[in-house]
Amino acid sequence: MRIHTKKIVLVTVVVVLIGAGIWYLKHPGTKASVAAAPVPVRVIHVVQQDVPRTASAIGAALSLHSVVIRPQIDGILTQVKVAEGQTVQTGDLLATLDDRSIRASLDQAKAQQQQNQAQLQGAQIDLKRYQLLSADNGVSKQTLDQQQALVNQLKATAQGDQAAIEAAQVQLSYTQIHSPVTGRVGIRAVDPGNFLRVSDTQGLFSVTQLDPIAVEFSLPQQWLPTLHTLLSAKHPASVKAFLGDSQHSATPLGEGRLSLIDNQVSATTGTIKIKAQFDNPTHTLWPGQLVNVEVQTGLDRGALVVPPQVVQRGLDSYFVYRVNGDEVETVPVQVLYQDTTRTIVSGVNAGDTLVSDGQSRLKPGSRIEVISEPALANVQPVQP
Repeated sequence: MRIHTKKIVLVTVVVVLIGAGIWYLKHPGTKASVAAAPVPVRVIHVVQQDVPRTASAIGAALSLHSVVIRPQIDGILTQVKVAEGQTVQTGDLLATLDDRSIRASLDQAKAQQQQNQAQLQGAQIDLKRYQLLSADNGVSKQTLDQQQALVNQLKATAQGDQAAIEAAQVQLSYTQIHSPVTGRVGIRAVDPGNFLRVSDTQGLFSVTQLDPIAVEFSLPQQWLPTLHTLLSAKHPASVKAFLGDSQHSATPLGEGRLSLIDNQVSATTGTIKIKAQFDNPTHTLWPGQLVNVEVQTGLDRGALVVPPQVVQRGLDSYFVYRVNGDEVETVPVQVLYQDTTRTIVSGVNAGDTLVSDGQSRLKPGSRIEVISEPALANVQPVQP
């Protein structure tokens, strides 16, 4: 009886399973396949353009000529002919000193010269008379020789008188102080009426040339071969000066040309001093001013340019995510040059659409959703 009951239970289970299978076959379940959501990203296009390579440094503006105006003789300052901050030209009269004493010495020297000239003329007339008489033995040879010696002596005296006059004229010229350079007058240190001495180190004021002007800066010694090439080129390398920390927020002060490389490398810093010369008609550069300097060291023509954030660093190489339809693929690239605003790469083509934001959630084959219109790489073309 117990065995019969087990058979009935087994048969019932089998029938239930068969029925369930038949029902499942007639009513198959709908298996939902949830597709992965697209990743939101921003993209840019690869731009092909000429890109300058640069080296940056901090420099100081220097005047090409700066002169402290000092007297060359002792005397009282009678007049100052220029105002503080005035622009003067080479040769302009700046100040005058009391010249009365020197003029008196000059007049005295001229009077002494005239007196000696009269004596010389009389001696020369006597010499000619003695020469005629000596032909007929009218005077002795000794008398003739003495007269000749007197004439020579008076000629030497006349030369001394002329030298004294010229020395007095030089001293007189020192009472008028002229500008040795073209430039801007600085703050006056001495007022008219003061007694000036040659030994005074302060001077009256300075005259400083502002246009053109130089900027001096330093670069590591590794740049020497490049700098020699840039300086010896037909057109020396361009040098730009800025005020500010970055080129985008900086105020441009001017553009000059490389002009000089120092004759030795600093043993303590391993750097070399360099000078660039700038035309400065609007005086945007000022002597002593600290500026940021950018030297153009090269030019990559037809370079493929992207913003720095586009390039990703792999284990042993660089790569970018390139858009292919609604998916992305990884493309290995080589970084040829990089600065704060742009990166030059190889391995992609001009016009390729690359992911610029949202790479952290991507992998090859990921579906994407572009959340902004493609924009050109944030770089500026080279001005010819």
